[in-house]
Order: sequence, then structure tokens, then C-alpha cells
Amino acid sequence: MSPRIEARFAALAREGRAGLVTYLTCGDPDAATFARLLAGLPEAGADLVEVGMPFSDPMADGPAIQAASLRALKSGMTLARTLETVAAFRARDDKTPIVLMGYYNPIYRYGVARFLAAARKAGVDGLIIVDLPPEHDDELCLPALAAGVDFIRLATPTTDDARLPVVLQHTAGFIYYVSIAGITGTKSAALERIVTAVARLKRHSPLPVAVGFGIRTPAQAAAVARVADAAVVGSALVECVAAALDADGRAKPGLVEEVLARVRALGAGVRQARSAA
Repeated sequence: MSPRIEARFAALAREGRAGLVTYLTCGDPDAATFARLLAGLPEAGADLVEVGMPFSDPMADGPAIQAASLRALKSGMTLARTLETVAAFRARDDKTPIVLMGYYNPIYRYGVARFLAAARKAGVDGLIIVDLPPEHDDELCLPALAAGVDFIRLATPTTDDARLPVVLQHTAGFIYYVSIAGITGTKSAALERIVTAVARLKRHSPLPVAVGFGIRTPAQAAAVARVADAAVVGSALVECVAAALDADGRAKPGLVEEVLARVRALGAGVRQARSAA
């Protein structure tokens, strides 16, 4: 495991609580505003941070994150600039784990070896690449692990017991359980199904389990935090960004404060979840 990811989950275990994982798309709505958001996330309550790599065809994402990718690309964000953004964050914060999430095509075009070297240098701790199944581990997963970058797999409600060992074989960092079958930001899973799924994953792997897709409110985050090692919130935060844009797609005054206030509320829900239970 990445030292930062391992240390963060170990610290959460000592505190007796789950973590909050936040997702935002790099460069949304512009590079400067995103940099301010990223810098403020840890203090606002994010224990781990997922940074979306903008892509023109984010097929696993719902309308909110699709729109965020397009805004970021329009603002000039690239994969190289994404890595520069992470490096600038890492110069100020050496403890908060950063995971890049996205699709393989931009990495392939950048060059796998070149990308991994740059990611490692920038301080990236893990990768979530949603369109690379285990059958293609030689493409990126195994080189990433060799470079010291965790490759974090997605498990879904349709990943059965026969498929799960294959999915988890080279997984590192944590397991990301996608709690619904479908795209991001569209619906929420029943808590009973999440409880059953997390217990099943725990039987197959000692890695922490983070649950995402469909978590929008502090109450939902708290419910997940009672049964999983982390709750992941993405679309709700991306929508918060979108709601604070003017008619031309530019950030209104107060956008950063509004998004970070939402993170604080989610973080409070996660932190209080087990004590309240």
C-alpha cells in the first residue's frame, strides 16, 4: 500500500471512525478555483481526496461529472496540468492521500511509463481507472504497483464470488465499492445491501472498503460510515460547484466557501456516525 493511504486508514482505525473521501474534477471550473478547493479540502474534513482526470468521454459518470469534465477541458486542463496541480498541493500537504480517478485513454496517450514517473514525483498515491479490467493488468496496474502507486479496484453489486478474487488480486490501497449498478450521481443503494456487500468484501480481502455512488447528504454519509471504512462523495460536490457558476460558467464569489461548507457538513456526519450509533 501507499504509505500515505496505509497511514491514513491506520489512523482512522485508531480513532475508531470511518473516513470521508471527496471527489472533484481537476480544473473545474477553472485551474485557480480548483487549486483553492483542493487546498481547503483536508481542513474541511476530507480524509482522502480523489482528483478526477478530465476526459471527453467519461462513460461511467453521470451528467454532473460529465459536465465538470467538459468545463475543465474548456478551461485548459490537461493530464500534465493535473499532475502539476497535485504537485503544488503536495508541496504544502505531505500527509493527505491523493488518488487520481479517470480513464485509461489520456494515460495511454501520455505514455504509461512517463505518466507513472510524473505521478510518483507529483505525490500521487493511487489510481482508480474505471475502464481497465483485471484482464489488462499488464497495461497499467502492474507497472503502477511496481512504481509504488496503488491501483484501486472497483467492486460492484454484480461482482460475484467467482469474479471477486480476480478483481481483488492486484488491488492495493483500498477497495472502492460501487454501491449501485449504473452511472454516478443517479440513485442511492439501500443500506442493507451495502452492509451485506461490505461484509462479503471483508471476507475476501483485508483491505479497507470505501463505499461510493449515491451518497449525497451528511445522514447518508454517516449511515455508510457506520458499516464501511470510508464514505465517498463526488457528484454532490460537483453539483455544488455547478450551482455556484454564473451564466457564462465562471465561478461566482463564494464558490469555494460553499463547497467546503458542504464538505464540513459531510465530514461532521462521518465523524459522528459511530459515536452516535
